[in-house]
Amino acid sequence: MRNYITFNNNDSRTYGVYISGSGVYNAPARAYEMVSVPGRNGDLIISQGRFENIEVVYPAFIAQNYKTNLMNFRSLMMSIGSYAKLTDTYHTDEFRAAYFADGIEVNPRSQNDAGEFELVFNCKPQRFLTSGETPVTVANNGTISNPTLFDAKPSIFVVGYGTLTIGSDVIEIDNTYPSIVIDSEILDCYASSVVPTINSAIVGSAVLGSSDYNANANGAVTFVSGDFPVLKPGSTTITYDNTITGVTITPRWWRL
Repeated sequence: MRNYITFNNNDSRTYGVYISGSGVYNAPARAYEMVSVPGRNGDLIISQGRFENIEVVYPAFIAQNYKTNLMNFRSLMMSIGSYAKLTDTYHTDEFRAAYFADGIEVNPRSQNDAGEFELVFNCKPQRFLTSGETPVTVANNGTISNPTLFDAKPSIFVVGYGTLTIGSDVIEIDNTYPSIVIDSEILDCYASSVVPTINSAIVGSAVLGSSDYNANANGAVTFVSGDFPVLKPGSTTITYDNTITGVTITPRWWRL
């Protein structure tokens, strides 16, 4: 089977572009600082609590309708000027948030009827699991299980008002809006009449003017525990008042 990518929902096969996977198995670096203390042997490790972006490189080639496919594919890739969803056939159960900025330098084959090049993406460190993109409706006193070793930052769609408890995180929601979204990835709350379809983990924000976004709702939410909730590895219990009539969580599981 020939392998390929999709980028921002565009399939590279449409342009006759196929890839190999020699550059897709690396892991990102942890962001940290080493501090030397006078009179103390060894350095202290100060973790910044995050991972750095990673460069993902796909060796690629075009072997059919070369000139037209290359021109169209190059134009497509350079027209996407932000993070977008990147998938490949080597990892069918995951995707990345990727930015393509380095251009395409082609090595033509004989008679200019085919070409080889590298696709270089600057990616957020997470490999998001496709299973974490499915919204899960959670009953009162229900649980949700994180299958990874990393804290997930979910999107939480809440219908109604009252106290919502996610693990040890307690959230108070007033009755300003019929339903809201609490988004732990972008640290934002907004009113919405539907479960969001825009993945803010990729775009980095809730998209104003979309059908998913009705109004800023940060003033309607109080984080009693002090921070946006996360879903820790293993099972997390969710409870809420009977004035909350629905809780739907898009968990955004990820691994490295």
